[in-house]
Amino acid sequence: MSIIGLDIGGTKCAVTRATDAGVIERTIRFPTTDALATQARLWETVTELAPGPAPVFGISCGGPLDSTAGLILSPPNLPGWDRVPVCAELERRFGGRAFLMNDANAGALAEWQFGAGRGVRNLVFLTYGTGMGAGVICDGRLFEGANGNAGEIGHVRLSAEGPVGYNKAGSFEGWCSGGGIGRLAQAEARRHGGRVAFNPGRIEEISARHVVQAAEAGDALAADLLAESGRRLGQALAIVIDVLNPEVIVLGSVYSRARRWLEPHMRPVLEAEALPGSLAVCKVVPTALGPDIGTWAAIAIAVYQAGGFAREVRGAVDSALAPLAVEAET
Repeated sequence: MSIIGLDIGGTKCAVTRATDAGVIERTIRFPTTDALATQARLWETVTELAPGPAPVFGISCGGPLDSTAGLILSPPNLPGWDRVPVCAELERRFGGRAFLMNDANAGALAEWQFGAGRGVRNLVFLTYGTGMGAGVICDGRLFEGANGNAGEIGHVRLSAEGPVGYNKAGSFEGWCSGGGIGRLAQAEARRHGGRVAFNPGRIEEISARHVVQAAEAGDALAADLLAESGRRLGQALAIVIDVLNPEVIVLGSVYSRARRWLEPHMRPVLEAEALPGSLAVCKVVPTALGPDIGTWAAIAIAVYQAGGFAREVRGAVDSALAPLAVEAET
């Protein structure tokens, strides 16, 4: 059985062939263009990777999706992808089975199987990219909720006012995401008449990257903005720890790039707000898979849905229980 992972993004796509144990054999990357051309390129690339009989496909894509029906439902970063039956199309062309999942849940699977969460049974992955998506591993399985919306902590309001994220002012995504930090910085730039170190020339183009670069160059205002984002991060992570009691929280790309500016302000709030016993057993770490997490996420979907990882976990559990079974027999 071959595993084929498809990571479909707004700027680039990656198609990967792997073994059923998740060992990557080959990856082909290409830019995302218009909807029809990109889909045609995906089918061509899968053909080039020679999936063979009965492949298992994992497709990681930003939402909205109907994962059960295998439909991509017009994600904002994929214009023209209107009710695209990506799973049915792959199965029609190549046979096998295809599984679609949003990129946050897929990222949680990837970090759990291959990254910072290997060996744990309770993990939360926060995308911490342009937005703030979340995936939850609970007691050794992906927790999706009644209709796939479990874990949407980015929507939680942290303050009555503040930068907008997830269409809500003062939300976790507003305070702690690439888009939210950019909007926070834009508001501050307007307050200063555009005279800020992180203004690249047009206020509406200010991004989190500009803020981090200015902080690294010694700008106090940029450092202050990141400090406030760090405090809000601590506030939100305390909620996650109190409610879900994870062993690991894995934070995505923005945190990896801006950790030195966020963590010193996140940690005191986290220690003040979270239940001490729950905090004591939880590590907060950056992604171990880095910029390649999308590739790993697509593979992780297929491995998980095909049962490979479940068999591995069951085998470990059976081995641990074997001595108890012997005792029970004697």
